[in-house]
Amino acid sequence: MTNVVEKPTARPITPHGILVALLQKALKLAEENHISPEILDSLGQSFELAKGLDPYLDDYTTPESGALTALAQKTSQEDWGKRFNDHETVRQLEQEMLSGHLEGQTLKMFVHMTKARRILEVGMFTGYSALAMAEALPKDGQLIACEVDPYVAQFAQNCFSESPHGQKILVEVAPALDTLQKLAAKKESFDLIFIDADKKEYVQYFQTILDHDLLTTDGLICVDNTLLQGQVYLPPEQRSANGEAIAQFNRVVAADPRVEQVLLPVRDGITLIRRVA
Repeated sequence: MTNVVEKPTARPITPHGILVALLQKALKLAEENHISPEILDSLGQSFELAKGLDPYLDDYTTPESGALTALAQKTSQEDWGKRFNDHETVRQLEQEMLSGHLEGQTLKMFVHMTKARRILEVGMFTGYSALAMAEALPKDGQLIACEVDPYVAQFAQNCFSESPHGQKILVEVAPALDTLQKLAAKKESFDLIFIDADKKEYVQYFQTILDHDLLTTDGLICVDNTLLQGQVYLPPEQRSANGEAIAQFNRVVAADPRVEQVLLPVRDGITLIRRVA
């Protein structure tokens, strides 16, 4: 008889997902403690309203390509413990770092809207967002992806090889700041830049991009995780180190007169940034 290993239940990683889990817990406690029917009804309606949002968004967003489905499945099935021994790191790699369907299609739409031909991705992981954006690039377009870990980079490149759009992606294996400096030295520039790497270096990524003109005049910067599980608007004592880093990043961007920005509540927060004249 074959033993079936159950995949760990994904923990909520977005403000909305966390809210759904908290409402579910509150509803269960209310039922167990025989709270009044009026409160139970209100909690029940709140839970149903919150629970249905993410599945509905997925259902009415254009389906991902077969190559993206395969990449996501391969990522979830990979035994990250072969490379990363720390249990929490493995959980984060499997559950948190993949952009996923809704965000992937959002980024793909941004590529179409901006008519980008050159994209820079700061932080790649297994390449879901990179491949999603590459699918929207023209045949002669290029995406340069920064990834610090050789094992993960090779994993992504193996996935890219199974898609006709994978040839548009060039992976730079090095710390992201080193790659940014190298690209700046070569006077490179990009129509769209997606930032999703070390949260503690977000401010440095942002400043390097602007200071060295890595973004074209009419280019767009997209920054992931700018709500970071809601930590950015919770009291400072409830923030992790990454939560505080993102809160600082948001303050830096909002105070920079060179840009204007909008923070969208997509998944864990996406900030769109453009230069102003």
